[in-house]
Amino acid sequence: METKRVIYNTPEHKVVFFEELTPASAVQSNQVLIIHKDEGMLLDPGGHKVFSKLLSDISIYIPPTQIKYIFLSHQDPDIVASINGWLMTTKAVAYISKLWMRFLPHFGLDSQLEDRVVPIDDGGTTIVLGGDCKLLVLPAHFLHSEGNFQVYDPCSKILFSGDLGASLGQDYFFVEDFDSHVKYMEGFHRRYMVSNKVLRFWANMVKQLDIEMIVPQHGAIFKGKDMVNRFIEWVENLQVGIDLLTQENYSLPV
Repeated sequence: METKRVIYNTPEHKVVFFEELTPASAVQSNQVLIIHKDEGMLLDPGGHKVFSKLLSDISIYIPPTQIKYIFLSHQDPDIVASINGWLMTTKAVAYISKLWMRFLPHFGLDSQLEDRVVPIDDGGTTIVLGGDCKLLVLPAHFLHSEGNFQVYDPCSKILFSGDLGASLGQDYFFVEDFDSHVKYMEGFHRRYMVSNKVLRFWANMVKQLDIEMIVPQHGAIFKGKDMVNRFIEWVENLQVGIDLLTQENYSLPV
């Protein structure tokens, strides 16, 4: 299977999608490289076993020395476990929620590199890439992590949604039939997302954006406004997490 694809390409702006770099026994995860002019931003770079292959693949598109930013959507190991390697091999600055700053040393972050990690306040921030592409770092707390962010790239009109929109087990790259795709998402979202209340808040926020593609950190991509809107409508009405709990979930074991 192809492990890298350019999913957006203009003379000044490129988005490269990497998949299937993880070993079969690990959770499948996607990594993304945004390049604007001569600067790069790496999103959710993954764990130790992804690092060498991803570094090699990225070098096809941009010298690693030109990676200016690393974005960490939340604290899970499939997102952050390789952070020490990336900060050692690039001059990049990493962004992560302020809630998880003190967790990174547990993933091996060297104390001498800690000053290159920037905490993101709960309201999000903006990151300027290549001098004039203003990326929006959007709050997505409790979807699923307490401190969780997504990235909207207005130059490509792509929303990088992290674990929201994740699918497991499908064998295609783009979602073509939304109704058939639901079975690959439903179990994950019901277990890992916290509540419908938060999903509705998120939907109200992203409806204000001009989105042509939603790219999750696991699984297939939603391409085109119709498919994007189908997904937003689906999660907006989905009961998940604490919505589904009853006292039976908190019974003493027999």
